[in-house]
Amino acid sequence: VSCLQKVEQSPQSLRVQEGDSTTINCSFTENAQGLQWFKQDAEKGLISLFYLAPGIKEEGRFKSVFNSKERHSSLHITASEPGDSATYHCAVR
Repeated sequence: VSCLQKVEQSPQSLRVQEGDSTTINCSFTENAQGLQWFKQDAEKGLISLFYLAPGIKEEGRFKSVFNSKERHSSLHITASEPGDSATYHCAVR
């Protein structure tokens, strides 16, 4: 089985002031049934934030939108805190 799915995130890196909001975007080239956002923390390792089918999920200050037709997802973080400093990844299936 070959996988032709290509996933891209933007921006590649960003700096956010404490208290500000930010958005991380994820786009992919093939249809996807589900999408997952992860937070990679230096101390805690890889943490799953959301797994979602097309639609919207919200938990606390984090919100994710997944539009399968547009092959796009976004992760919104409101009122950023120092503990949000991490690497974020999206994965599709």
